[in-house]
Amino acid sequence: MSDRDMVGRREFLAGAATLAAGATLVGRTPAQAVPVAEGTVKFPFPTGRRVRVLVTGDAGTGTRTQWAVADAMRAFHDREPISVALGLGDNIYEHGPDSAADVQFADKFEHPNAGLDFPWLMVLGNHDNSSVLAGDGGWLLRGNAEVEYHADSPRWWMPSRYYSVRIPEHNPVVEFFVLDVNPLAAYVPPMFSPYWAADGQFMTEQAAWLDRSLAESTATWKIACTHHPYLNNGPHGDAGHYEGLSIEPINGVHVRRFFEDHVIGRCQFVVSGHDHSLQVLEPTVTSKGTRQIVSGAAAKTVGAEPRFTTSAGHAAVFENYHELGFMVLDLTEDAVDLRVHTVDVATGAGTEAFRRRLA
Repeated sequence: MSDRDMVGRREFLAGAATLAAGATLVGRTPAQAVPVAEGTVKFPFPTGRRVRVLVTGDAGTGTRTQWAVADAMRAFHDREPISVALGLGDNIYEHGPDSAADVQFADKFEHPNAGLDFPWLMVLGNHDNSSVLAGDGGWLLRGNAEVEYHADSPRWWMPSRYYSVRIPEHNPVVEFFVLDVNPLAAYVPPMFSPYWAADGQFMTEQAAWLDRSLAESTATWKIACTHHPYLNNGPHGDAGHYEGLSIEPINGVHVRRFFEDHVIGRCQFVVSGHDHSLQVLEPTVTSKGTRQIVSGAAAKTVGAEPRFTTSAGHAAVFENYHELGFMVLDLTEDAVDLRVHTVDVATGAGTEAFRRRLA
């Protein structure tokens, strides 16, 4: 075991003990949201009725591939200003941050995204919650450092582990529901506290909040933002069949049930990362008309991984497993238009690979 893994194991056990002893709940739910620190000025949310959304995920490597995609996003933003971004998890590879003061926030978020000066609605991913092994999702307390970072960054928006944002605030065109299903999807399921269990306090409160928030929302478009997808043609697979496994709960069966009980048929779109690919799937009877979009190719491509295969075979209007890229959603009261841009690593140039009106 490496030194980093040994440290990770000690921190994991210490974190579990702290939670068992009654650690603070600040930032875990919208009711305990982290306030913005004095002296920090957040980039403002748009107030108009046309909203241009950058959709990107699995970016936080700090490598030249992340910088190449960021270069292409900057070039797009210079031509067509972006209103807000969705950062769909795995924000800090490979193990997540050690604290809210971790230099990785600068190296893997602030510096690569310089000039992309608008709010970034951030989602927690499995790598952001690593314990012993990178991406195992087994130390959920680690993700709280990303919530705490909300206090100090003009760009980074994550006041709690799950939350919603209406744009504009009054009579909204869109409401984004940022969800945290990591307790249900962890490769190392929560063992030390019932708080994180599938039927525990955290997920029960999140489900009740989501049901209430969706019922009260007056937004024309309701978009669920998650790291783990509900449907996925890439190798990570669908919820309930993650990694092609039949072993519960690590196959994501609880994730599937959460989506089906609280999201599907209530939101027009689910946008996710996790799979390092670009996918625009067709809505189905099973998904109750909700369309799954996967944008997780901001720094890595799944097609470059050993033994790459696609999986479920869901009908798709666009799929790309071999190129880096990002997506852009243009939202008005009357329409949703999607563009997919692929990126050349060598030059940082983006190319529009797909365009479609989705609604």
